[in-house]
Amino acid sequence: MANLKEIRNRISSVSSTMQITSAMKMVSAAKLKKAQDAITAMRPYSDKLTELLQGLSASLDADYGSAYSEQREIKKVLVVAINSNRGLCGAFNSNIIKEANRLVNEAYASKDVSFITIGKKANDALSKSFNVIANHSGVYDDLTFENVSIIAEELMDHFTIGEYDKIELIYNKFKNAATQIVTREQFLPIVPLESEDNANLDYIFEPSKEEIVETLIPKSLKTQLFKGIRDSFASEHGARMTAMHKATDNAKELRDQLKLTYNKARQAAITNEILEIVGGAEALNG
Repeated sequence: MANLKEIRNRISSVSSTMQITSAMKMVSAAKLKKAQDAITAMRPYSDKLTELLQGLSASLDADYGSAYSEQREIKKVLVVAINSNRGLCGAFNSNIIKEANRLVNEAYASKDVSFITIGKKANDALSKSFNVIANHSGVYDDLTFENVSIIAEELMDHFTIGEYDKIELIYNKFKNAATQIVTREQFLPIVPLESEDNANLDYIFEPSKEEIVETLIPKSLKTQLFKGIRDSFASEHGARMTAMHKATDNAKELRDQLKLTYNKARQAAITNEILEIVGGAEALNG
């Protein structure tokens, strides 16, 4: 059994760790509230805008077809892996890495796959095995629509000049603090509208349909990427809050066990001292 000093040191160490994890949990909980409100408010707008533009793009004549909806034979694929700059958030980052590996080895096994990473953790892991053409981890320092738009424009340029035939996003979609869903979403070319419910609706456009689509499609794509990063950002804080909550509970349990061990060892030491004193006194009396 470890001596009393070692057990005291371990109790002190575990207590310090518990304070840190508890503080991180509270910080993530505060940030989660803001991030959750942001993505909850943004998601309906983004989804409806994407749905509307898919319908409009599908109804355009071939001559007016947007460069962003051009369907080409898939030879080169660009995957945008979105995760975080920091760890201590459970399986949040590793799930994206696993999905990226699955895409390369299964879904696009015969294709030329490259990556753009948004988050240091994805860049560190994927750059060891795959071709990472850019890393935009700095966007989290100032997460605004304007900064994300720069990344979206870079992706659009890669597609329109024919450098890549397909661009996909992979990120953690926020469901609640304890649940994040790994989501794979096509970015370019624009996904054709599957539902026929709205395909036959006749709208009156001012200015022309072509002008509206050509103006709004880039904005829609920027919004889609911004939504993905916002989703991932909220998911990160949810995952970290949950992970730190579990870590705090585990540290508390370990501290209680150590205190019990310490009390047993202390009681045993006191008992031994009493026995030694009694034995010494009896020896003197004898």
